[in-house]
Amino acid sequence: MKRLFWFLIAGGGGFLIDAGITHLLVTIFYASPFAARIPAIVMAMGFTWLINRSRTFGPSRHSLAVEGFRYWAVGITSALLNYAVYSALIYQLPMLQPVAAIVFASAAAMAYSFFGYSRFVFRR
Repeated sequence: MKRLFWFLIAGGGGFLIDAGITHLLVTIFYASPFAARIPAIVMAMGFTWLINRSRTFGPSRHSLAVEGFRYWAVGITSALLNYAVYSALIYQLPMLQPVAAIVFASAAAMAYSFFGYSRFVFRR
């Protein structure tokens, strides 16, 4: 239960960073909602790695380089899933606000991420 709690804390913080940066770039800097997601996802992944490594799962038995590579591999594939759902929603429902699309996209990627991080990255 502790792992799930911290995973949700990390994911919630990552979501706020992702949604906040996307919103900022779209509304203040008039960036494309598609282009705005890229730096937002990178920043969110950096944050979630710190929390997942320090609180959720603890450091893996692998070197920091191997752990980092595995984390980013799962994170990138999860981000691709997230981005695909987000893009499909924005494309199919242009009246949908980008932050609302992020909610659905993030939910779709959450289970995949937890499984990948717990079984592939931080497995003991």
